[in-house]
Amino acid sequence: MELAKVVGQIWATQKAESMKGYKLLITELIGDQLIDGNRKRIIAADTLGAGMGENVLIVKGSSARAGEITGVVPIDATIIAILDEK
Repeated sequence: MELAKVVGQIWATQKAESMKGYKLLITELIGDQLIDGNRKRIIAADTLGAGMGENVLIVKGSSARAGEITGVVPIDATIIAILDEK
């Protein structure tokens, strides 16, 4: 799991059928080393309705595809929690 902040959203005019209904959010890792002055960003499928500026937990890889909500979906990162405090 990684701690991240939602910094944007991506709109897709076409998606794989299994991806329909998922919002794609741009997250910025918190506490990660700066790369050329910027934090690492990851696009994550939102399963909870996270919004701009919220701190979230994301999982990547096979964990992102194995959740009870996501089932078998071609994704690499999923938001699994919206945090009240970090």
